[in-house]
Amino acid sequence: MVTAATSRLEGLRGGAGFPLVSLVLVACAAGLLVGSLRSATFAQLTVQGLALGAVYGILALALVLVYRATRVINFAQGELAMATTYIAYQLIQWGLSYWEAFVATLAIALVLGTVLELTLIRPVLHRSGIAAVIVTVGLFVLIDGIVNWIWGGDFKSMPSPFGTKIYHVGGVSIARLYVGMFVVVVVSALLVWVLFRFTKLGLGMRAAALRPAEAALVGVRVDWMLAVGWGLAALLGAVAGLMAEPSQFFLQPTLMQPILVYAFAAAVLGGLDSPAGALIGGLAIGVSLNLVVQYVPAISSELQEPFAFAVIIAVLLLKPSGLFGHQEVRRV
Repeated sequence: MVTAATSRLEGLRGGAGFPLVSLVLVACAAGLLVGSLRSATFAQLTVQGLALGAVYGILALALVLVYRATRVINFAQGELAMATTYIAYQLIQWGLSYWEAFVATLAIALVLGTVLELTLIRPVLHRSGIAAVIVTVGLFVLIDGIVNWIWGGDFKSMPSPFGTKIYHVGGVSIARLYVGMFVVVVVSALLVWVLFRFTKLGLGMRAAALRPAEAALVGVRVDWMLAVGWGLAALLGAVAGLMAEPSQFFLQPTLMQPILVYAFAAAVLGGLDSPAGALIGGLAIGVSLNLVVQYVPAISSELQEPFAFAVIIAVLLLKPSGLFGHQEVRRV
């Protein structure tokens, strides 16, 4: 017998099998388009929100990859992103160009994430999921302390990867910074999709995350696939950190802490087991925060993080699986 959860899940679909959530998203996109055509300010806020939301989304994607693989929420994901951004800063100080440092940092992040899973997460994961979560909290504190010890807590500056050019489109001023941020994140997400969809490594990682016992039976080295998954999540976090820094103007140890809150909200909104949902949730959070702060007088920029927490609580109360998450179905 199918539980009531299945009935509720089916109730979210339209008569022709088209998800109701998709209809809502299309309606929201149409509303943004109409608003942008009618107001230059609205259009600028939407473009900026999409760029910042893409950063939230790529960090949320990193959270989702770790959760799908190990059922662990990595509370240190933001601090890992911050630390790798400092590594890029140091490489630039040593003479590398921004984009050379960018590529080198992604490679370093991949190795760092893999090593952390092998040395810190795996020994406790097989004993207790809660223990692994506690380790990530401790890792948060450890990384923050190491970064402050090596680079100090004062502001650092990095060269702008996209320059300061402003595009003018139909009376709307769009900074090349935001266009560049959005493009880099979208390209990164597409490359991850290609990896998981068309490569043997990606298929092995998907199998290890979704069906570890069956994957092991057909020769997939599940433990190694999970470690590489953590490495890939750290790499995506590095992309988020390197794209967040230009919009913040300065590099500091607290760079990713508010962004991690928005990424959590995006992951919960989209569904903790849905990579596509994480990206869409990030875009939704980014645009919503920008528009709400501008057009709702009662909400100022200081209330952006409480607004993100409110989104998390509302989703957990109303639809814990998120917009695109899979409802657990039990048959008896």
